Amino acid sequence: MKKVFFVLSIILTVMACKNQTKEETTKTTIALNYPETKTVDTVDTYFETKVKDPYRWLEDDRSKETENWVTAQNETTFGYLEKIPFREDLKKRLSDLWNYEKVGSPFKEGDYTYFYKNNGLQNQYVIYRFKNEGDQAEVFLDPNTFSKDGTTSLGQVSFSKNGKLVAYSISEGGSDWRKVIIKNAETKEVIEDTIIDVKFSGLSWKNNEGFYYSSYDKPEGSELSAKTDQHKVYYHKLGTSQKEDALIFGGTPEEKHRYVGATVTKDGRYLTISASVSTSGNKLFIKDLKNPNSKLVTILGTTDSDTYVIENTGSTLYLVTNLNAPNQKVVTVDASNPTPENWKDFISETENVLSTSTGGGYFFARYMVDAVSKVLQYDYSGKLIREVALPGIGSANGFGAKKEEKELYYSFTNYKTPTSIYKYNIAEGTSELYRKPKIDFNSENYESKQVFYTSKDGTKVPMIITYKKGIELNGKNPTILYGYGGFNISLTPIFSIANAVWMEQGGVYAVPNLRGGGEYGKKWHVAGTKMQKQNVFDDFIAAAEYLIQNKYTSSDYLAIRGGSNGGLLVGATMTQRPDLMKVALPAVGVLDMLRYHTFTSGAGWAYDYGTSEESKEMFEYIKGYSPVHNVKEGVQYPATMVTTGDHDDRVVPAHSFKFAAELQAKQSGNNPTLIRIETNAGHGAGTPVSKTIEQYADIFGFTLYNMGYEVLPEKIINEIKG
Repeated sequence: MKKVFFVLSIILTVMACKNQTKEETTKTTIALNYPETKTVDTVDTYFETKVKDPYRWLEDDRSKETENWVTAQNETTFGYLEKIPFREDLKKRLSDLWNYEKVGSPFKEGDYTYFYKNNGLQNQYVIYRFKNEGDQAEVFLDPNTFSKDGTTSLGQVSFSKNGKLVAYSISEGGSDWRKVIIKNAETKEVIEDTIIDVKFSGLSWKNNEGFYYSSYDKPEGSELSAKTDQHKVYYHKLGTSQKEDALIFGGTPEEKHRYVGATVTKDGRYLTISASVSTSGNKLFIKDLKNPNSKLVTILGTTDSDTYVIENTGSTLYLVTNLNAPNQKVVTVDASNPTPENWKDFISETENVLSTSTGGGYFFARYMVDAVSKVLQYDYSGKLIREVALPGIGSANGFGAKKEEKELYYSFTNYKTPTSIYKYNIAEGTSELYRKPKIDFNSENYESKQVFYTSKDGTKVPMIITYKKGIELNGKNPTILYGYGGFNISLTPIFSIANAVWMEQGGVYAVPNLRGGGEYGKKWHVAGTKMQKQNVFDDFIAAAEYLIQNKYTSSDYLAIRGGSNGGLLVGATMTQRPDLMKVALPAVGVLDMLRYHTFTSGAGWAYDYGTSEESKEMFEYIKGYSPVHNVKEGVQYPATMVTTGDHDDRVVPAHSFKFAAELQAKQSGNNPTLIRIETNAGHGAGTPVSKTIEQYADIFGFTLYNMGYEVLPEKIINEIKG
């Protein structure tokens, strides 16, 4: 055992009298016993450069040795966390604030209106339904009954065209591998054998006869980490067994793609198939289901754009695309000649990024204007009807309904406002509040401010900073800087119960819209990919420097946090600028950039990252920022708690295992470097509420304790105020 003793100097501001404070310095000694992590002589050669991989053995998620290492690391981590004096206080406050009724937007299927609801602390949301407005809602599907510990979660739910049948997927232990269950929606009785081994799949019904789904052949070796490379579309006809399911696409070398999805148009006439080799760009095919002998027709035969069919009226197709339109537009084309030279603009591209939905015989164009929602309503001739008046500045989502509906529902939220549901009269364009949550959090006490700061190369980057009104800009506010910066994903304002608890403690929560995301369209995304990936880290570093320069916080009170690609962001930032922050919180991160593409579906991320094998230049660039390969001896890294799940089969936990091992071996300072490994958990989706609360109590507890607090900041503030 390697024994390390950490001495934390804790400076506490405590009450002396109503108008006076004094500083007392106390010292708390915590003994940390890091488990011994053996090294092996594994060496890989990339373009004549030898790279050691001493912790390669931790990639074997099925070995007893790895299992023992996980157990030992958790014993060390939880032994440390249990000594944080306010850990239970945080857990209680998180539980108390979490405990309010949460209701999703209603949607209609067949004779029923359905909605998701969580009574407060239920591990999973329950689906309810009613026939007529005012009827007592009944439970339709309760995922909390799927497993005793709440770790089996509900995935996609898809109804047949007449609403009388339903297929839904479930995930066990957070895995991306799913099972599909088919029920009679009227009686709620299971009517088919369970479909198994489904992954990265939609469920799209062909009228009431059956449905399409996607999966891979089960890999040899570990299903949690072995590479999955050839996605296939199947059709399941009701009344037949899974082994009889027809292979529709993906069964030949010519049709080999990593991600393939099938969707039936709302009128049941066409089947569309999207095929991608990476997370960006897709080929698109269409088949006329009215003609059983029809062939797949190519709409797009290259992966140069992201394009999909959103609607059709007869043979007229409406497509959303970013082909020659980085911010997206909607085009129309006849299904008989659907290739791009025949496209006509329907909703033209603008300077703001577009996403589109349909409902009640209209199109709803949702734009991001500096990451904030703006919604326009169009009719089917392309005429602008109105701008939808939203309740405020924030994120509006939904605006979808069947063509015959007169009303639809949408949600509205921002960083300080819990999600409320609004009912929208489609013809009149008026909104009314449908459901507002009753939560023990007063949004009026908080404010959000959007700023634009300058990154290293002069690029202006937006950031929204949210905090309790009246905080003093003295550089001493505990601050979490959260980022992602990849895969065309946009971070728009959304309320988080956990972040509300953080802000109650006087904490600042800051979210920059880094390059690599989708906030400003394809160009913004590409500017943070491959040989431009460093832009993302520079944007994040510049955001931290802005917060420090403007006295929101200082390096002693700054934590950086991100998950998945955001875990890479944190890992790269903390290894490049370990002086910049006090705490680093990389979650389920992509941290071994030389080998990420060898696990599960990782090769599909190459559009954003490139791979270490494609060229010497790319290898050297990736190695230059890969977190696992840039932990150096003799450097004092910030207090770090790596978090992952032992069943994560998207970003395999070996990334986190190897990074934590490197930090523990090379950390020169007194800051703890821990790894918290959630058991029977995956990449994050479907995590039970009980586990989520425990995770946030530990994350916030670790953060505040390593910023020097032994008493929660809120208690200190209240004592000072008297």
